[in-house]
Amino acid sequence: MLQNDALHYNDLENTGEALIELIESSKAEDALRAARKKQQMLFDHHTDAKKTVTQLLNSLIQYEEVVGQKLLDLEGQKSQMMRELEDMEQEVQHSLAKSHTLDSEIQFLQRELKRLKEGEKEIQAMQQEVDEDTTEVIPSAIYLAQLYFKVTRIKLELDTEPHILRGVHYGKDLATPINIDTSTRSPCEVSDELWNLVSTDW
Repeated sequence: MLQNDALHYNDLENTGEALIELIESSKAEDALRAARKKQQMLFDHHTDAKKTVTQLLNSLIQYEEVVGQKLLDLEGQKSQMMRELEDMEQEVQHSLAKSHTLDSEIQFLQRELKRLKEGEKEIQAMQQEVDEDTTEVIPSAIYLAQLYFKVTRIKLELDTEPHILRGVHYGKDLATPINIDTSTRSPCEVSDELWNLVSTDW
């Protein structure tokens, strides 16, 4: 047994010496230093990379904040433009409605002008009849009506109710209808209202 232990011890001693010789011959210490140096370089590179990534992430966060603020500003500008567009649309609608109203007024005035021209032609025809036939005796009522129209530019209807005074005053720019109930007013009031229609410009 002791002999076997001695043999094992000798084998271990020989193996240890052989390992030491192998390590010294293979320059394992230099390899270990090189490995440590390489490991340090990898660690430094990892530290630099981590620092760079951190800076990039911080820059990205700042850029996201800037972009987010710009997006909010653009949304505000968009809302403002939408409000201005709605105001412009309302203004256009208002202008179109006003234009339609003006068109209607122009059409009404054109019709009145046409009617006035027709009335003027009738007056000229009546005047010509009076001038051409001076020998004919004109009833005083018709003569007074024609004379009254020339002075006042008021043409009264003859086929109205007895207490209704109806007609049209052909003013310089506009025809004014007349409809007066003489049963509710004095002759003086009726006369004043009619004379108020007559222009004093000569």
